[in-house]
Amino acid sequence: MQELIKVAVDAMGGDHAPLEIVKGAVEAAGRRDDLKVFLVGQEKAVRAELQKYQYDSSRIEVVNAAEIIQMAEPPVQAIRTKKDSSIVVAMKMVKNGEADAFVGAGSTGAVLVGGQLIVGRIKGVERPPLAPLLPTEKGASLLIDCGANVDARSSHLVQFAKMGSIYMEHVMGISNPKVAIVNIGAEEEKGNALVKETFPLLKECKEINFIGSIEARDIPSGYADVIVCEAFAGNIILKLYEGVGKTLISMVKKGMLTSLRSKIGALLVKPALKQTLKRFDTSQYGGAPLLGLKGLVIKTHGSSKSAEICNSILQCVTFTEQRMNEKIKAGIQAEEK
Repeated sequence: MQELIKVAVDAMGGDHAPLEIVKGAVEAAGRRDDLKVFLVGQEKAVRAELQKYQYDSSRIEVVNAAEIIQMAEPPVQAIRTKKDSSIVVAMKMVKNGEADAFVGAGSTGAVLVGGQLIVGRIKGVERPPLAPLLPTEKGASLLIDCGANVDARSSHLVQFAKMGSIYMEHVMGISNPKVAIVNIGAEEEKGNALVKETFPLLKECKEINFIGSIEARDIPSGYADVIVCEAFAGNIILKLYEGVGKTLISMVKKGMLTSLRSKIGALLVKPALKQTLKRFDTSQYGGAPLLGLKGLVIKTHGSSKSAEICNSILQCVTFTEQRMNEKIKAGIQAEEK
């Protein structure tokens, strides 16, 4: 009998919980025979949603957690005082080895704090970064960091680059991934104090394939596989990326319905256009892993629907199969010797 990969999901986190969370979990369990999902949350509400579906009860289990951490709550205080919250209970399952991974769409701050205080950092990791995949013309690029470390130091960015390279090589299958640092120009002498301090360190780092600076406009082309920055810039890039994408898709759809001619043209190009737009749908990649922890923690958008929840859970399977934490641990600790 094959060993199951176990994922603890915060069933109460996000704008559409528990409805979309439960739906995504059922979809994920239906796609993989080697997956077990723990839906952690208020049992009555979770079971009410589960009743809508047919599923293998041996591979979806409800774990009761009476409390919910709300988006506006101070993260540190919430993690420390709400011991029976869905986030805390699920993360403790990862810490205790009852689950291989955590997936949550709730409070980003609480997930970040819980990841560090409950799951814990790998020895040698200074700061764990959030690292989402961005769709590009050539496939996908890893943006690291997008929200965990607003005031990062140069040594943090170097570690981000190393962890990002390991991720892209082993999870995405990209050999010798290209690493670039976000900057306001291609020249080495440009940038703020952090970029100027980090650039030569990345240049000297033998463990990565550093190609220099990347301007924001070059990110969608797939110029680099790993895009390194501190979280303030990274979060702006991520949110603008998503906003522009949604706006363009909406404008294209409206434009195709303005006249009879455009409607006829829309019918002709619909299959090709649908396939193209699908490539730039961020939900297909799942959530953003918080890299550098002793266990896998995935943060999805608060607005996540079932497709993104499903893909985030499946993302945990790939991550676990590739033994990513062990590879990151080996890479970071080799650097200390």
